[in-house]
Amino acid sequence: MKVLSEISRPLLRHLRVGRPVITRCLNTKIPRYPVTTPVDESKLPSRTRIDQKTVETLERLSLVDFGTEKGIETLEDAIRFADQIHLVDTTGVEPMFSVLQDRADRHPPKIGEVLENAAVTEEEYFVAPPGNIPLTPREKLREEEELAEQL
Repeated sequence: MKVLSEISRPLLRHLRVGRPVITRCLNTKIPRYPVTTPVDESKLPSRTRIDQKTVETLERLSLVDFGTEKGIETLEDAIRFADQIHLVDTTGVEPMFSVLQDRADRHPPKIGEVLENAAVTEEEYFVAPPGNIPLTPREKLREEEELAEQL
């Protein structure tokens, strides 16, 4: 009897509960499984530190509350992870597309085709959710929390 770790990955895929997952790779240049390589931290730019003013601006624009030190640390870690893109060697690689490129579409899409992509339309317009609604300023929240603690 084989131990579970000895069973091949394609066979394990069929042992999962639920609908079978199609994992056929149509392009041989795309690996079937994730390939991870260690990152040389010394080649990355210096770690980004976020000041309180930047945090407040990000909270207002994104409607995400970074309220605690843990939240700010998570944001800094995400930026550090994204810094790895600086290590990618792109010399000799032409961009696939640029918004600055002067080009003409050969077949501009018809309005009906474009509107088919929208979940909700009204009078040939996309219906979008309401814009960013500012969060309550941090000081006001702190005052409310202090009042609640006193009661």
